[in-house]
Amino acid sequence: SKSLSDEENLKLFGKCNNPNGHGHNYKVTVTVRGEIDPVSGMVINLTDLKEYMQEAIMEPLDHKNLDKDVPYFAEVVSTTENVAVFIWENLKKLLPMGTLYKVKVYETDQNIVVYKGEETI
Repeated sequence: SKSLSDEENLKLFGKCNNPNGHGHNYKVTVTVRGEIDPVSGMVINLTDLKEYMQEAIMEPLDHKNLDKDVPYFAEVVSTTENVAVFIWENLKKLLPMGTLYKVKVYETDQNIVVYKGEETI
């Protein structure tokens, strides 16, 4: 985090605090919801969903240094939580309104983030 000192970053992020960055092979699952089309039997055509995921996830993030190659992360710390928010925001722009339900990002088998958008009361 640019807003923290080197010591604070080390204490907060531990071994992930590397000034030259470090890599991950994230796994992402996307859950949609809505009415099932009686003809296709799908909420959304899976071919379309794959294309949306390609545009929203793979094109901006795959094989990229998030902190240096993705403008969103120039001012946002590239935690898995923020990666999930980034993916959500990108997908929400592409998917039919109201169909995006959940984005799940696996950093490792033990570190998993689930994001369902901002809750409004």
